Amino acid sequence: MSDFSCVITGGGDNEGPGGADALRASVESVLGQSLRGAEAVVVLAATAAPAVRTAARALADRAPGRVRLIRADPAVRTTGALRNAGLDAADGRYVLVLATGERLQLHACRNLWQAGETSRADLIAGRWSRITDEGGKEREPSWQGELYTRSRTLSRFTDAPELVVRDALVTGFCLRREAARQHGLRYEEDLAHGEILFGPLAAAAVGRIALVRRLIVTGRAVPDRARDLAALVEAHRRVANTLLAHGLPALREEREKAFARDHLVPLARTFPRLPAARRDRVAAAAARALTGSFRSDLPGLPPLERVAVNLLARGDAEGVLTAAYALSRPATVCAPLTTGADSRVTWGGDPEGPGVDVTELGHQYRTFGDARLMNRLTRAAAERGRLLLEGRLVLPGQSGPGPGTPLAATLEFRARGGARAVAFPVDEVRHDGDGIIWRARADVSRRLRPVGLHDTAWDARLTVTAGGSDGPRSVSDLFAPQDQVEGAPRFAARPRLGRLAGDTWEPYITLKDHFALRLTARSRPARTTHRLVRYATRFRPARKAKLLVRSLRKRLDRYRSRGFKVPVYNTWLTRLPVRRGSVVLESHMGTCYGDSPRALYEEIRRQGLKLRATWSYDPSPAGFPDGARLVRRWSWRYLWALARAEYWVDNQGFPQQLRKPRHTTYLQTWHGSAYKRMGFDETRVRLQNTPRRERLQRAVDRFDHFLVRSEHDVNTLARAYRLPEERLLRTGYPRNDALIAERTRAETEGRLPRPPLAGALGLDDHKKTVLYAPTFRGGPGKQRRAQLLLDVREFAERFGDTHALLVRAHYLESARLPLCPPGTVVDVSRHHDVSELLALTDVLITDYSSIMFDFALLDRPVVLYAPDLEAYASERGSYFDLREEAPGPVTATQEELFATLAELKKSDTRYAERRRAFVRRFGPYDRGDAARRIVAAVFAPGSSRDARHTIDHDRGAGR
Repeated sequence: MSDFSCVITGGGDNEGPGGADALRASVESVLGQSLRGAEAVVVLAATAAPAVRTAARALADRAPGRVRLIRADPAVRTTGALRNAGLDAADGRYVLVLATGERLQLHACRNLWQAGETSRADLIAGRWSRITDEGGKEREPSWQGELYTRSRTLSRFTDAPELVVRDALVTGFCLRREAARQHGLRYEEDLAHGEILFGPLAAAAVGRIALVRRLIVTGRAVPDRARDLAALVEAHRRVANTLLAHGLPALREEREKAFARDHLVPLARTFPRLPAARRDRVAAAAARALTGSFRSDLPGLPPLERVAVNLLARGDAEGVLTAAYALSRPATVCAPLTTGADSRVTWGGDPEGPGVDVTELGHQYRTFGDARLMNRLTRAAAERGRLLLEGRLVLPGQSGPGPGTPLAATLEFRARGGARAVAFPVDEVRHDGDGIIWRARADVSRRLRPVGLHDTAWDARLTVTAGGSDGPRSVSDLFAPQDQVEGAPRFAARPRLGRLAGDTWEPYITLKDHFALRLTARSRPARTTHRLVRYATRFRPARKAKLLVRSLRKRLDRYRSRGFKVPVYNTWLTRLPVRRGSVVLESHMGTCYGDSPRALYEEIRRQGLKLRATWSYDPSPAGFPDGARLVRRWSWRYLWALARAEYWVDNQGFPQQLRKPRHTTYLQTWHGSAYKRMGFDETRVRLQNTPRRERLQRAVDRFDHFLVRSEHDVNTLARAYRLPEERLLRTGYPRNDALIAERTRAETEGRLPRPPLAGALGLDDHKKTVLYAPTFRGGPGKQRRAQLLLDVREFAERFGDTHALLVRAHYLESARLPLCPPGTVVDVSRHHDVSELLALTDVLITDYSSIMFDFALLDRPVVLYAPDLEAYASERGSYFDLREEAPGPVTATQEELFATLAELKKSDTRYAERRRAFVRRFGPYDRGDAARRIVAAVFAPGSSRDARHTIDHDRGAGR
């Protein structure tokens, strides 16, 4: 009896791709296990190919104690029956089944065995990966990340619904042999892809289940959905019926949605690569397979996926092809849309079936000029020596040009990767119901003159102008399936380097389904020239030249790298003499021109001080004022400026690795009061190793001055960063001077007119402006895409008539907003200065962001939307109870938030005094003159050393 039996079948019906090499790879992965008690039970069908039988015998002879060869009865033909024969023959304590070609990781059996012995579980499952393309690249299904976040033991399968909702148990798991026999677990012998059903049946039957956060199996083949769809659907139906039998209708519905996303939507995506006849056959087969109990209108699916599934169920091959284009380009209008009396927008809708609601895509808010429209190529042929192209442009519903609108069009070919373009007139362009039909003839042989080196591919696009030369214009690529240009004519080419560089224009469809032309060589002289060039670029001297160029590139990259720049800066540049009056300013690591550094810079300019100011930027200088001296962060010019600067000013931190020169004064303005724990109070920092904590301490020790706006800052931020009292400046934040001025203006003159920024953003004076500004939820690293907790589309539907929502993602994050009615939702994440946004905001929605401390100075309503308050406070830690101290109501659900906004006047009356108390505690030093006081104390000649004394004296005089 062995510890582990791995059943591998070969030669059965419905067996996946494999053969002798695949069988050998699977068996050898078992023999290579670190758990030496693992055996391979190879079950061969009577119909197995001779090469498979030979390979199996050789493996059994090579390792007779660890490879057992089982020859199945001739009546046993299906893969399910072969696997059952393997289960019967297995005598290991645990049994695992591998499909031919699947491979175990080195420690797979050991990891599963240890988890089973520790947890006493009957089923132990781990992660697996599958081959995703013809190149053999492997990838784990995205949903596995959530399922296997940690190793754990479950009392029953419903504690981890993904085990049965997704195809999690098709491989990568083992069963305790006694439990498998006790529960009579068998593969359905009449079912192809029976592994889809066997795993959920096993999970539902056994007791304890252990999940192992380890990769167990690689090399799983993706099923041929176009060929095996009927079998996949049948397996899915049986799993769904199993869930119903266990009284789990909700899991059954989730299973249907998951099956649609994992199998039907990927099948639809393949349509552009299938020939027309194959598309028709696959669509017809899908219609037959999906009839009956399968729901094609699953409400939980995203709209375009719902469209694709619906059209597959109808057997509409042309519609599925269009849906495939839309799935890869969700911002493109790919099919006619219908707007109903209830303003809902549907895709399609005809006697064969109702349309699919796609309102949330927001296509109804796009106009003809700014919408991306599907331009479908319907014909590519030759006519009198010219390239004849015909196509149809889809119109975006009611916003497109009407039937009587004059139309003009131009066909253009543009060299890929270059600026060269050649335009051709369009012979015919006219309305056709919900689209525009066009026809053009291009004399590509005469007018398309490439150089013949790097401009060998030319992409086609069409420009349609509606209503005269000043009317809206739509620019679109030409889309076509891969077989659209099969047999299309070729045209003579005349490169500027001569016909030896290429002699033929050949139409083709790109990997992104666009129509294009490429320069090819078909004549014998041109082909010979191409072979010679190919040879010349690959013989030994050429290879050596390439290696030399690569070496030089690496050396140049090293000189540009931070690893090289840091020691040069710290060792040599910091010895340079100071440039008197030079100031380097930086806001949020160079990402914007704003915050307190901006306020100080503008105060310096207003006073006319003779200071040489330099701003850092990263990644783009866009948004910085004209005439400002700019350097890119981490460039050599940036390091030179820092090394010679008399003053450093920033609100977050110059690079930690850079030493501050002894002649430099570092003014750290900081960027907000603290609710969440910061600095050395953070759990993340406390758990860091000693060198990393020391590096943070050295970076903080560079500060000469640190701005605070309350004693709360002194007791939190200053203590968390271990800043001594003599470095603290109790001035408030210069960025808040504008908010104090705006509050004073509003109290004396009223809220209108609004600041000029309101007009630039298209905000209506008669609507309340709501700013949604959540905090950063990620960790250290690059900018990431944030998932907003607030459903902005629903906000627009409920409050769009009376409110305009400004959305500002954290500067370390980005968020993609759905299309909403004009004037209801505006993305202001890239606006440089948040203080300008706060000045025109009527209501702030935030969570744990320090923006609430600033906005409270305006004495306007604040609503906190914190659905994960307990989890966030527990993970990050906090300095006070938010519910007790917040300047406005704290809401935990979106409905609660919307109810609060609907009754804002009532809640604002209740929280008005609490908001003022909030300002008295967290912002008493913000008086509206921070910039002036800091400039006088820090930048005036001889004032830097006495800055704290000057500020304290000024503060005392002001009391």
